[in-house]
Amino acid sequence: MKIKTRRGKPIRYIIVGPLVFLAIFVIFFLGIQFITKTGIFRIPGIVYYDDSLSETEIELLNKYFTDEIDLDKDVKISAKNYFEKPLLSDGEFLTNIYVPVTDFYSVDANLTLSDPDLAFADPLVSDVNYNMIEIDKLDFSKKLLSLNNYYYLDNFDKGAVFHVISFSSEKYDDEIVPIIGDAFKKDFPNKENVLTFAQTGVTALSRGMNAKLYKVGDASYFSEGIRDYLSSFDLTHTSNESSFTDYASSSNICSDPRFITTLTDIGLDIVELTGNHNLDCGASSAIDTINLYKEKGIKTVGGGQDANSAAIPLEIDEKGSNITFLAYNLSTGGATRGNYPGANQYYEENAVSEINAAKERGDYIIVDIQYYECNAYASEYEDATCDYPHNTPGDEIGFFRHLIDLGANMVVGTSAHQPQSFELYGDGVIYYGLGNLFFDQSWWPGTTRSLILAHYFYNDKLLQTKIVPTVYDGGLQTRLLDEEKSKWILQRLMSARP
Repeated sequence: MKIKTRRGKPIRYIIVGPLVFLAIFVIFFLGIQFITKTGIFRIPGIVYYDDSLSETEIELLNKYFTDEIDLDKDVKISAKNYFEKPLLSDGEFLTNIYVPVTDFYSVDANLTLSDPDLAFADPLVSDVNYNMIEIDKLDFSKKLLSLNNYYYLDNFDKGAVFHVISFSSEKYDDEIVPIIGDAFKKDFPNKENVLTFAQTGVTALSRGMNAKLYKVGDASYFSEGIRDYLSSFDLTHTSNESSFTDYASSSNICSDPRFITTLTDIGLDIVELTGNHNLDCGASSAIDTINLYKEKGIKTVGGGQDANSAAIPLEIDEKGSNITFLAYNLSTGGATRGNYPGANQYYEENAVSEINAAKERGDYIIVDIQYYECNAYASEYEDATCDYPHNTPGDEIGFFRHLIDLGANMVVGTSAHQPQSFELYGDGVIYYGLGNLFFDQSWWPGTTRSLILAHYFYNDKLLQTKIVPTVYDGGLQTRLLDEEKSKWILQRLMSARP
């Protein structure tokens, strides 16, 4: 009996079955890739540059996101400007701070804008003549403006345009961070690294101020209108011309001992002793006064208990900035001799040596000078004679400029009882006279005013000096001058510059 076999069917099952399975697997595998855009269907990530980025920023970004970079996910890069320093999220970087500046001699103080992007508009949308510059390009030769009534160096969170770049990607941590690293992380001036230093003019807590103190009974009365402002600085300076003594009266240049409260009330850190009246109350009072300053933690410069101590420069090393403060008397008396107390007499050879030593250290050099006084104060009306430094006896302009030529960065006159003009000169700046911060000369309009020099230092560099006028009236309470009067006095002084 012949048995028939059907070998074709089993063979077909053996071959077709796996092929079908393989086909299903391939279709499934490719389907997954198609859906997930991986494998042969993978679309590489694309870098999208938003129109908000500048050409310079795009050039920089192209150095990181080159053709060789293979991204798995798209990344969108954009930029935005803010009036207020924003809180940053992952992928956001504060890459620049822009501040408004104008000419050094401008009386403008504030720029008002409604939108941060308008700060860079061309033509400018403001009546104020200004430029927006990067904060690291700010220096003393330009005048920093407030922006919408905020002064950046007093605030740090406002008063500027804050430029932020943002990276948006589903794989930011895995893909973008390794590419850009720390390239977009920057440090900027802030409260922790900017040294603020208020320099003021003549203080003579004496004569009529003594009489007023007997009436009011509290020495903080005189500083009430200025203490909050001056005490806000890291360092506050004044040139005090009178010593403390129990023999102070309404007719001498001597201070009632209670006046130490006026000085501590403004947060005084540095007292200059170049004045020509510190010996009016006798040598013992001058020595006792210096000891009192030491007791209160107030540093002295430009005077001392003897000639050697009077000549010691004040070296300041704070917040990453180094300043050498030199102070000399070139005036009508009050200088120390030998072991006798008094002011530090100016000698050319000493100044040259001390300035050169400070330059070798790389310090910023401030030189204060008690110079001969202009004597045209006697007027019940506004008298601009003493605004001009050439109306002071001697060659004040030539002498102050000479100190810049020797290497000083800033020269300040601290003898003038009325504010004088100022100027950029060479590689430095000169303030010929700061006027009276505290005194009793209320009968002459010019002598009731003074200039506070608000210095801002960052990494050994003077970023800015803001000139802040003050005034006192018959009540002898010093206060900040209002905006309108400040512009008026600054315009007057600038018109008198050499």
